[in-house]
Parts: sequence; C-alpha cells; structure tokens
Amino acid sequence: MKEQQQHLETILKQQKDLASEIQELSTTVAIKKEQFLKLQGIVEYLSSLGVEKTQEVPEVQIDE
Repeated sequence: MKEQQQHLETILKQQKDLASEIQELSTTVAIKKEQFLKLQGIVEYLSSLGVEKTQEVPEVQIDE
C-alpha cells in the first residue's frame, strides 16, 4: 500500500507540474498573439498610407 501511495504522490506532482507548464505556455501564447495583432495593425496602417513592400514577403495568418 505504501508503494501505491508513493506512486500516487509522484503522479500528482507530475500533474501539478504539467498544469503549471500549460499555464505558462498559455500566457506566452496570449502575449505572442497580442504582439502579432499589434504588428498586423501597423501593417494595415502603413498599407492604408500607400506604403508598399519592396520585396515579396509571405503573408501570415493565425487561428484565433
């Protein structure tokens, strides 16, 4: 029974660690999305002023 108890404690710690990692990744994704949207706004603003790209740059889209 002691061995099973230790196993459960190990698994619960792993689960807690993964939950923390997922939270950190979610925060990072939210920050990156915000940065992307700001840059997209700048691109749209400059485009509306008539600024054109000098070389071909592939367009990027993200899923929201």
